[in-house]
Amino acid sequence: MQAFDDLMRFQRETEALGQIAGRLGWDQETMMPRGAAAQRSEEMAAIEGVLHGRRTDPKLGDWLSQIDDANLDNVGQAQMRHIRRSYDRNMKVPADLAADIARITSKAQGIWAQARENDDVAAFEPILNDVLDLRRQEAAALSGDGDAYDALLNDYEPGETGAELAAMFDALRPRLVALRAAILDKPEIPGVTGTFDEAKQMKLTRVIAKAFGYDMSMGRVDKAVHPFSSGSGQDVRITTRTNPTDPFNCFYSTIHEVGHAAYEQGIDDAYLLTPLGAGVSMGVHESQSRIYENQIGRSRAFTGWLFGQMRDAFGDFGITDEDAFYGAVNRVENGYIRTEADEVQYNLHVMLRFDLERALISGDLNVVDLETAWNDRFKADFGYDVDKPSNGVLQDVHWSVGLMGYFPTYSLGNVYAGCLYQGLRVAVPNLDDQLSVGDTSAATAWLRENLQQHGGLYEPRDVIKRASGIDPSEAPLLSYLEDKFSGIYGL
Repeated sequence: MQAFDDLMRFQRETEALGQIAGRLGWDQETMMPRGAAAQRSEEMAAIEGVLHGRRTDPKLGDWLSQIDDANLDNVGQAQMRHIRRSYDRNMKVPADLAADIARITSKAQGIWAQARENDDVAAFEPILNDVLDLRRQEAAALSGDGDAYDALLNDYEPGETGAELAAMFDALRPRLVALRAAILDKPEIPGVTGTFDEAKQMKLTRVIAKAFGYDMSMGRVDKAVHPFSSGSGQDVRITTRTNPTDPFNCFYSTIHEVGHAAYEQGIDDAYLLTPLGAGVSMGVHESQSRIYENQIGRSRAFTGWLFGQMRDAFGDFGITDEDAFYGAVNRVENGYIRTEADEVQYNLHVMLRFDLERALISGDLNVVDLETAWNDRFKADFGYDVDKPSNGVLQDVHWSVGLMGYFPTYSLGNVYAGCLYQGLRVAVPNLDDQLSVGDTSAATAWLRENLQQHGGLYEPRDVIKRASGIDPSEAPLLSYLEDKFSGIYGL
């Protein structure tokens, strides 16, 4: 079919340009000199203008009108589903608005980083107001008479609604709160002590990344303020961060980002530079990072191997044996930072952000009141006060770059990971024996075969059901958490 061939040729060029834009974002977070921020914002706006022009090119509409999806195989139909969805979305967003969003969010990212460093919320509020205004305009253009937040959410999790996620979170919250309370009523588990050379952390973190199957010939590990994964196909890069007194920050940030990267590296090469050549949604993406980081990486079996690696790298660090190390890796304690939160409390952080950003988009909450609203909600959920903005409202990069609608996918990813882990344990009955010697290959191969290779071929909930054999729900995650932490804390 000539129209389909021409469409796919055009689409591959668009996908390639999108990868270039992503590389500019990676450079901004890792290598770019601070003084280049203003110029980079113009560069990002320029390439976004080109991309928006391609995504709304009249030729796309002509090709789409000529193609009968029924004449295509399942892969072709999936390609068309993504292209039609993208075209319909982008036709609703004016080109100047798309360019303004790219320009302002690129600028806001640097302002946020400086404000976070200085604990200066006031310095960030004006640009956040600008970002929020632009995203509200975009949401209005996308939603028409529908829900504005749902329009933004669907950029990251197609088919989901804020109301559906709120119902899921309402089912999660009571049992998580009860589990947290029971744990914190028990004696505190000691953590690691001492100072951990940051160069040695980075050396070991690369060993860990490779242990989880990250292909360093098509990737790299760098440092950034906020760890992230970037790219797809043959160029997938990750970042991590180091803390001289908390090596787990580095190691588990790395495992988390490797989960994202492994998803992108595991996609069928036939889908390279097509709409199917990337993860199908952020919730599914997060399922990979969380199952790598938690169910596999924080398991008793794998932490036994990691304990030996850390002893070899750092010598004595205050933990006497593998069981104590397992407890230290998984200990539940008060803290402010979402990315450093234990499995029990992590979703409470996400729910806080989800509720606040829905209120921001609806206009029920103003930016000038955001810090107070954050601090009040944190006190209500966690029982103590936020000590400084960098541990509170300024800790995450997401709102500065306009990712409203992104946060709930973190908890949805945890739910998906719970379903996948249930299927993995059945499929690989000797999993613990392998993980105890640092061998994740059976687990990662199962995930690659059953989920990662498909890229965008299936819809999000469908690919989870195909892999796990069950309809996605919060039940497996809750059972996993209650079983695991009851064992650790003797509940």
